Amino acid sequence: MNKKIRKAVIPAAGFGTRFLPQTKAMPKEMLPIVDKPVIQYVVEELVDAGITDIIIVTGYHKRTIEDHFDAANLDLIENLRMGGPKKLPLLEQVEKISNMANFIYIRQKGPYGNGTPLLNARHIIGNEPFIYTFSDDFIVSKPSRMKQMLDVYDEFGCSVLGSVKATHDDDYDRYGFAGGEEIRPGLIDVSTIIEKPGKDNAPSDLANVSGYVFTPDIFDYLDHVLENLGEGEEFYYNDALKLMLKDGKKVMASEIKDGKYYDTGNKLEYMKTAVEFALKHPDINGKFRQFLKELEI
Repeated sequence: MNKKIRKAVIPAAGFGTRFLPQTKAMPKEMLPIVDKPVIQYVVEELVDAGITDIIIVTGYHKRTIEDHFDAANLDLIENLRMGGPKKLPLLEQVEKISNMANFIYIRQKGPYGNGTPLLNARHIIGNEPFIYTFSDDFIVSKPSRMKQMLDVYDEFGCSVLGSVKATHDDDYDRYGFAGGEEIRPGLIDVSTIIEKPGKDNAPSDLANVSGYVFTPDIFDYLDHVLENLGEGEEFYYNDALKLMLKDGKKVMASEIKDGKYYDTGNKLEYMKTAVEFALKHPDINGKFRQFLKELEI
């Protein structure tokens, strides 16, 4: 039987330069989607999938993230309690945040690249499979993308790359694409991974985005990549995955079914996400929709 996955790693040490000057004092992971920061949507999805330990790899400027998932301060709690019955739902919400999971914070150290947070979390992950997912994008689906990836892991016992079908030509210049034998529609037994291949050279239409299940053997391959990293080169986990494939390790690319991918890592996509979620929010959707209809541009 495959080991149960209970841990997840979220890299959150970037500077968010695309959102300056806003991110000068506030981490991009804390940008609100209506009334919740982006990273909370990711954490809630992990918790719903059974993850109990969430390791967030941060930088010196990310204390706000730690504060958000910590217990609410006494002044806020007292203020909400004094507000009477109307404020009780808000009190329940803020208290629930800190109780969702065990939160572990690590300061990032090492070369630039998405492989560094993984090695930073290695001593906490140990010899266990885990989820690696980003803090500024997510996929909304039913079942959730995390549950879908975990189902594939349970079936095959290997690393799983969460994927979405490319819908625009420029997607092929933004993401990595997996190729190999199609086990069934939307599921590939990966034999190759090509970064930003361009549409004409892509091995499939499955773009690897947002979240992954990794088996612990990835750490040894990350070590090898790091040892051979040239001066000024960036440290990427995809290079470790390529070495795993070369050694015959099984890796699956799984399309997240019935899902929509949201990338809040740039201004335009962030604003699109915020508007779409506002149109679904039960407190404001009607009035906000009416506002948009009446807006003169």
